[in-house]
Amino acid sequence: MKPSNSDLHSNTNGKKVYDFIVVGGGILGMSTAWQLQKKYPEKTVLVLEKESGAAQHQTGHNSGVIHAGVYYKPGSLKARFCKEGNKATKQFCQEHEIPFDECGKLLVATNAKELERMQALVTRCADNGIEIEVLDQEQLKQREPNVTGVGAIFVPSTGIVNYARITNKMAELLEQNDGAVLFDTEVTGLEEFADRVTVFTNNRRFQARYLVACSGLHSDSMVRMMGMKPEFRIIPFRGEYYLLKEQHNQIVNHLIYPIPDPELPFLGVHLTRMIDGTVTVGPNAVLAFKREGYKKTDISLRDSLAMFCFPGLFKVVFKHFKATLNELKNSISKSGYLKLVQKYCPTLQLQDMTEYPAGIRAQAVMRNGDVVDDFLFMHSGRCLAVCNAPSPAATSAIPIGAHIIEQLEERVMD
Repeated sequence: MKPSNSDLHSNTNGKKVYDFIVVGGGILGMSTAWQLQKKYPEKTVLVLEKESGAAQHQTGHNSGVIHAGVYYKPGSLKARFCKEGNKATKQFCQEHEIPFDECGKLLVATNAKELERMQALVTRCADNGIEIEVLDQEQLKQREPNVTGVGAIFVPSTGIVNYARITNKMAELLEQNDGAVLFDTEVTGLEEFADRVTVFTNNRRFQARYLVACSGLHSDSMVRMMGMKPEFRIIPFRGEYYLLKEQHNQIVNHLIYPIPDPELPFLGVHLTRMIDGTVTVGPNAVLAFKREGYKKTDISLRDSLAMFCFPGLFKVVFKHFKATLNELKNSISKSGYLKLVQKYCPTLQLQDMTEYPAGIRAQAVMRNGDVVDDFLFMHSGRCLAVCNAPSPAATSAIPIGAHIIEQLEERVMD
């Protein structure tokens, strides 16, 4: 019989020992917990989430793209997991009747310099085994009459979905198989022993044989709770979006992305068809002064002080100083934001763009100012933490969960 929240509270005040506790109710945490319960049905799995529901942060504030893996370094975890996750996500949706749309993506070059960069992406796609079609200017216009460019890469396997819906389905499957999820339960401390981990929260104490932390914006804090000193710090970047007015819902047939500057860590502003039929413009990448600072006015003195005391922040800002100023300017000026989109969609005007909720990217930055470019994991005796999992983490959630289980089996499980 599946335990209820009240049953768990009455039985877990330091007495009951769970086989696995997963911290974090986003798509990575739920994917890991669901796969653990599926692989080890005789073991107990508990998810702890500080919010009142699942998918409240990065999972529920992204553009819903099922990425193909175009940009990622061959042989990296991102390249591998994104390609595997593209198929696994679609399979999961088909099995559980979750709508998705394999609409494809166009990466559009608007000048000769971008056309040259596009050729490097063509090579990258070949190295990563991703099916693409290279379009000239006329072919691009045939596919997208409202898009202007001198060439493009068409990636047919890219799609769109609602990741919050996937996450909630994973939670439902977990509970159906005797796993449990506790909301409104924030982890405040950990104490690790040879045979177990004690998890302290805002309302109860729990015991686990193994702990997995999928804490997103708080992953560096979890590493410190595990008794380690991370060389990285999570720097939150707010990704701001606009929503096109309803009459523009058919303005594009695919997802429209710019050709990214390889010197910059983010992809640039794009047009995204959403699974609900709307079209968004964004995101940019603006430094946030609160880990969960979705609004421009959101400021946490504690989070800001921690960031400004970290030398890597200033190094990464100075390394990309011009881009940082441009992102800030375009965040303040809607017209500047519009110009980025008009490069490839010139018919859009200011009055076409309306407000839309922002997202926060949890980006790990090293002390030397390097942006961590791949998924990153850290281990202690009986704990494993996901330390860096920005995009394409949602696409990659199922293979990441499988990888975590493999790591547990290899390192600590007995």
